[in-house]
Amino acid sequence: MQYAILIYSTEGYFERLPEDEQEAAMGRHRALQQEYGEKGTLGAVAKLMDTSAAMTVRKRGESVMVLDGPFAETKEQLLGLYVLECETMDDAIEQAKKLPQGMAAYEVRRLGWGGGTIAEES
Repeated sequence: MQYAILIYSTEGYFERLPEDEQEAAMGRHRALQQEYGEKGTLGAVAKLMDTSAAMTVRKRGESVMVLDGPFAETKEQLLGLYVLECETMDDAIEQAKKLPQGMAAYEVRRLGWGGGTIAEES
């Protein structure tokens, strides 16, 4: 089963950290990406660009609107994600615990449709 680990934090927080803290955090990310890659459990990994570059597509009535920005309800934004192959939710949570803590919140969700058909996802 595939699980997504979604990375939430305040935009610009990471960039305001001292350079040595940034490098230490990125070192952990690189090490984990290598570990997951060697296990064959690593899916997509992405850093999302600032929300100032985001657009929202939303249907209202019969119209489809394209709006500037993400229109998030909180000050924390989705900044990136991992997609991992894990046996269980508990395993996915354990993998999220390995990510740098204290600078972001990590939401773990099981994915549907990834690598299979909708019928297989029951």
